[in-house]
Order: sequence, then structure tokens, then C-alpha cells
Amino acid sequence: MVFSLSEKLWAEAQQLFPGGVNSPVRSFKSVGGIPFYVSRAKGSKLFDVDGNSYTDYVCSWGALIHGHAHPAVVRSIGETLQDGTSFGANSPLEIKLAQLIRSAMPSIEKIRFVNSGTEACMSAIRIARGFSGREKIIKFEGCYHGHSDSLLVKAGSGALTTGVPDSSGVPSCLSSLTVVLPWNDKPTLLEAFKKYGKETAAVILEPIPANCGLIPPTEGFLECLLSTAKQYGTLVIFDEVITGFRLAMGGAQELFGIQPDLTVLGKIIGGGLPVGAVGGKKEIMDCLSPVGTVYQAGTLSGNPLAMAAGIAQLEQIKKLPTYSQLETLGRQLEAAIEDIQKKLSIPLQFHRFGSMFSFFFTPKKVLSSADAYGVDKKRFSHFFTSLLHSGIFLPPSPYETAFLSTAHSESDIDELAKIVYDTLKKIT
Repeated sequence: MVFSLSEKLWAEAQQLFPGGVNSPVRSFKSVGGIPFYVSRAKGSKLFDVDGNSYTDYVCSWGALIHGHAHPAVVRSIGETLQDGTSFGANSPLEIKLAQLIRSAMPSIEKIRFVNSGTEACMSAIRIARGFSGREKIIKFEGCYHGHSDSLLVKAGSGALTTGVPDSSGVPSCLSSLTVVLPWNDKPTLLEAFKKYGKETAAVILEPIPANCGLIPPTEGFLECLLSTAKQYGTLVIFDEVITGFRLAMGGAQELFGIQPDLTVLGKIIGGGLPVGAVGGKKEIMDCLSPVGTVYQAGTLSGNPLAMAAGIAQLEQIKKLPTYSQLETLGRQLEAAIEDIQKKLSIPLQFHRFGSMFSFFFTPKKVLSSADAYGVDKKRFSHFFTSLLHSGIFLPPSPYETAFLSTAHSESDIDELAKIVYDTLKKIT
């Protein structure tokens, strides 16, 4: 592949942006090489400025469940655009999207739209503190909830990619209010609640962590968390920015049969445009201004373009056999990787949950972020680069999760499996 124009743009970008990027993982810092620049995308494919094409398993970090430039989503955005981009006033589209979300997630009685997952998580924490009158929060190591001060403590995602689990600039007085626990560790969870439960406003978690690679909960862990939190009067916040509408219409909470007190959403509900939302029980959500005393506001919150795109994407999910189609593709990929693992002697763990998957280069089972930190990063770098040069775009970090979309085909999966096999043969 030729990357001459991307190299030129990369040189220019480094003079304009910190590290050359507007989001750290895009720098390819953990995998090496020059990041490519996208000129357009369609379906399961990305096309860069040098004319190279890639089958995309990043899918805008999970937001594009129907792939790039889905006709219904593009049409909806275009039609809405004719009437304006932002009103600074209420729009009927906000109501329609909220109704779609509420009908899918019974735990959400009221909702507030914002402009990013980070903003939604930040707002959820403020609501929980305002409702409970408590200050401490509990989170889990490796779970990423955006880059707000209270939550950027032993986070996953880009924080791990750059090798800095804790960020400079976070006041110690705020980080001291955040209790960080290991994922899938019931004894430590119970001990933490004994010590801090009566001071803790909320426990926030990704029900299926996907920002230090994909690490599903072990049997009974979520149920233990929910019952313990209830015992201490601590709110449970599900961060379903990634899992919401990706694993089921009702998200991970539908699959696990759990109703959290608050839910954070993003990605899919915006159809690829900037969006976030926090929703939950009426008595909790009514703490928000203008009804209650917890303040939150946003000029572009509920903007018509994001609302229109989200409506179109959710309506397509309901019209199509979305989840059965994604599960079929996921099983095909999982079976192919299992076959490869039998043929090749390589320390590789493959995790899949629905349309989400991760490769961990380690001989050990990965049950927590501590296990994920021990992966062979150098081997992953070789793996990523080889796949990229073969036209496969995976997340450029050993600590991220890849995604399938309804735009992917069985032949896409066959191609991925073949290239994975050929690559693993070379790096064993």
C-alpha cells in the first residue's frame, strides 16, 4: 500500500494538533507507523486519501451498527439539514428519539440529551451526588467513562493506549472521591462497600467493559454488585455508551435482566453524529434543572441533525433482523478463530460478545484489566500493522474492542479469517 498523501497530511497535522490528532488513539502511538487519512466510507469499507481501501472493524468505535453512510441515515440527515442545523430551541425530533429509547429500556423513565458520552457520564455522576447527598463514587479499573476529572482514574481506552492510566491535571481532591476496584472481583467489591458504601453516591460501570479490550462479567458478578449497592442505598449507573442498542434493543441491561438506576448512552443513538444521553428513574432525573437543583445545560443538546440520525438508525434496527444477523457473523468469526487457534501454537485469547470482539496476545485467561495489561503489545503491533497493510482496519490499540455491523458480509468475515491466519503464521 502507498501512504504518500497520508504521510504529508500527518506531517502537517503534527504542527496543528497535540500529537497530530484530536483523539489520542488515532495517533497509532501504541502500534507504530503513520496513521492513514480517510477520504470517504461506505458500508463496511473505508477509503483513504491515497486510494487504499479497508474493511472496517472500528465502525466509528461502535457507533455505526449499520455501517458507513447507510441510505436511511444519510437521507434523514439530508432532509433535516434543509430546515437548519441548530435551533437553540425545542424540536419534535427530541421527543421522538426519547420515545424510541424509553420504549426499548424500561429503566429509563426520563432522559436528558447531551453531546457526548463523556458529558453524559459526567452528568450522571452529578445527578447521583445531587440525589443522594453523598460524594464518593465507585468505578472499576479499566472501565472508561470519558475524560471528566472524577472518572479519569485508572481508566481504559486512550488512557491505556498512551500508557498513562491516570491523567495529569486531575485534582487529587477529586480523585480521592473515586474508589477504584478490580473488575470481576466479588470479595474486593464487598469489602469496598463495607468500608465506603454509606458514603458512596453511585457505582458506575460498563456492564461489559470494552475499553481495555472486551472483558465480559463473570457469572454472578453484576447481580452481586446490584444487590450490594441496593443494600447500601448506592445508585447503579450503567454506562451503555458502547453496549446500548448494540447487543440488543434494550442494551446489556436487557440481556442480563438488570435495571440500573441511571443509564448513560451515546454512539448508536446518534447515528454517527455527536450525541450522548443520561436517563433513569423519574425521581432521580427530576433532580435536574429546571425542576431540581442539579444544573446541566448545553447549546447543542438535542440538536436536530443528531436526533434525526439517531431516529433513522434505531428505526432501521427495528426493521431489520439486526441482532440475529450480527450474531451469525459473530459466530462465523469465532468459529474461524477457534479453528486457527487449533492449527497454530500461539498465545492468543479471543473474546466475543455479540458483535463485539477482541484479540489478546497472552497465554492467560483475561478476566480483568490487570490481565489485559499483561498482553504482548509488541506482537499486537505486528498483528495490527500486517492486517492494515492487507486491507483490514482493527482498533489501533491492544486495549480496544472491534465491532461488526450489518454492512459486513460473510465474505468479509472469510477474508478477515484468512488474513488473520496468514498473519499469525508469520508472527508465531
